[in-house]
Amino acid sequence: MNTLWWQTVGTGNCHLVLLHGWGLNAEVWSCIREELASQFTLHLVDLPGFGRSRDGGAMPLAQMAEQVLAQAPDRAIWLGWSLGGLVASQIALTHPERVQALVTVASSPCFSAQGEWPGIKPEVLGNFQQQLSDDFQRTVERFLALQTMGTASARADARTLKQTVLSLPMPDVEVLNGGLEILKTVDLRAPLASLTLPHLRLYGALDGLVPRKIVPLLDALWPQSESQVIDKAAHAPFISHPEAFCAALTALRQRFI
Repeated sequence: MNTLWWQTVGTGNCHLVLLHGWGLNAEVWSCIREELASQFTLHLVDLPGFGRSRDGGAMPLAQMAEQVLAQAPDRAIWLGWSLGGLVASQIALTHPERVQALVTVASSPCFSAQGEWPGIKPEVLGNFQQQLSDDFQRTVERFLALQTMGTASARADARTLKQTVLSLPMPDVEVLNGGLEILKTVDLRAPLASLTLPHLRLYGALDGLVPRKIVPLLDALWPQSESQVIDKAAHAPFISHPEAFCAALTALRQRFI
């Protein structure tokens, strides 16, 4: 098994693991890293195949989760953004004893639209996969732009995400394709209904990739979980609204100290 890039900062008595989204790396947390490190022992990781963990190669969700868990603290709050939310959720399902609480950010248990379930049309994700082969960098940039669309700081936020991608070597096309395949096919709605550990779901009100319509649906499906919608935020609320984002995590931390 390849070793992932992993960094631990802060000295808080509560461990917090941060998992980034598709195409990106742990540098995406730089805007809130200092604030969170003052309260938590913070664990930053580049997911397999991404950032400084490029040797990981493409892999299915379950394998990705196991590889991340292998380097993790014995027990922590696991926070996953977007694709990272699926990885964190998979870990909570298979190793609940290692998870103090699960936090998903702008994430869905089922990213693909299905029947009455709101999400991204599977053909849209399929088109992205095709376009990766045709125009790699432009496709990644287009996907990043979708994540900030509609916010007051959309251009600056998109620039931040782009700089995060370009600050490190780009993932291989097969890794990006593998991540899109996970987004297109994974459905954890039913398994997560039986989750009993604390589960906080954070959303952006303007998110075009994870529409806020799923919030009441999951409130009903997962009554044991909590949801919070950050007003005027899109798919990257920790970049556009760092104070509200960190406040939600601070409130969660108070339960465990």
